[in-house]
Amino acid sequence: MSELVQPIQHGRIHELRLARPPVNAINPALCAALRGAIDAAVAAGAEGLVLSGGPKVFSAGLDVPLLLSIQDDGQALYDAWNGFFDAARALAACPVPVAAAIAGHAPAGGCVLALCCDWRVMAEGPFTIGLNETQVGIALPPGIMRLMQRTVGRRQAEALLVAGAMVDSAHALRIGLVDELAGVDDVATRARARIDMLLDLPRAPMLATRALLRADLNEAVSPAGMQLEQCLESWRSPDTQQALRAMVARIGKG
Repeated sequence: MSELVQPIQHGRIHELRLARPPVNAINPALCAALRGAIDAAVAAGAEGLVLSGGPKVFSAGLDVPLLLSIQDDGQALYDAWNGFFDAARALAACPVPVAAAIAGHAPAGGCVLALCCDWRVMAEGPFTIGLNETQVGIALPPGIMRLMQRTVGRRQAEALLVAGAMVDSAHALRIGLVDELAGVDDVATRARARIDMLLDLPRAPMLATRALLRADLNEAVSPAGMQLEQCLESWRSPDTQQALRAMVARIGKG
């Protein structure tokens, strides 16, 4: 198993910890490792999963400098974006419950991965979560918009997504973007507790009901929902390129 995702077994629950320091930026290798880790855990008999990241940063989202470096290679850029969408699909379609243990910031792609989980536990304190794509010049794929809409409601999603807003953990709890807050050292424990509660229910009815209620989630992250070709067209627009390069320059000075 790739060291980019560290599997930690807690009895019937397997924790999958993103491990691409310093901020778990999402690249094709991490996406492939996550998909493989999900499949391996389920094949090994895991009855539930916890997706965790690093302290202070769950995942900083897509590795934008990498994407900019390969954008002249159309196939490589397509594969990188599609690999991320495939990772989201793997979480959404996972046959066992998945809780996100968010012990830090979760912008953009990090938020997308969390939205594909059944339950989200976030650390209390000065940590933020959200889809800030418009702030950095990226137009959201329709499927990702639907992920936010199904979680916080259409009107709240519109307010957040148009502004590209990041909200702190307390605000995220109030609007339903996350389901629970915990101390930063207790996030993974609380995520496991939620999965344990589900696993104590009669298994077949719980899983069948879960599958029905997540059908719209799987539809949102399907290839038709994500509309990758339109996403790439937007990525290549002059406004987006200018905003992304400005962001990378700011990061480089930080």
